[in-house]
Amino acid sequence: MYLLLAIQLENMQIFIRNAAKLLALSVEQDDTVQDVYEYVAQESGCLMNDLVLSFHGAVLNNEQTIEQLNFVPGTVLDANVKLLGGKTHGRINNAGKVRNATPKVAPTEKPKKKTGRARRREQYQQRFSNKVASPDGLRRGPNSNYQQPANQ
Repeated sequence: MYLLLAIQLENMQIFIRNAAKLLALSVEQDDTVQDVYEYVAQESGCLMNDLVLSFHGAVLNNEQTIEQLNFVPGTVLDANVKLLGGKTHGRINNAGKVRNATPKVAPTEKPKKKTGRARRREQYQQRFSNKVASPDGLRRGPNSNYQQPANQ
């Protein structure tokens, strides 16, 4: 009976989950993660360098053994293919560059705005008393560059 328990602990079955299917693998306690990588690469048909094995989100080291990782029978590993990095498209890669590169300018001192009677007086002068009469009879706005022709 003790002999059977030792054999069952030596050979245990773990599962590898990849995008296509769930693989079953019989491993021994002294097998390394490298051996698991080789098996998965052979079954899935991709290169070993392109694979990433992870257990609960942590990437597994190639030199670790199954015993060091404390796997139990029925443990499920995730096998993923490495994604190629590259340039970020769009404007995400420029985020914050312009603002950080622009020199800081101190705010200028602005005069206090008029309120009450003084503001109404200023409005009256802008709208009615300082208007230039144009020859065509149209009203000219405050930003108009029209100048009355000089009388000859």
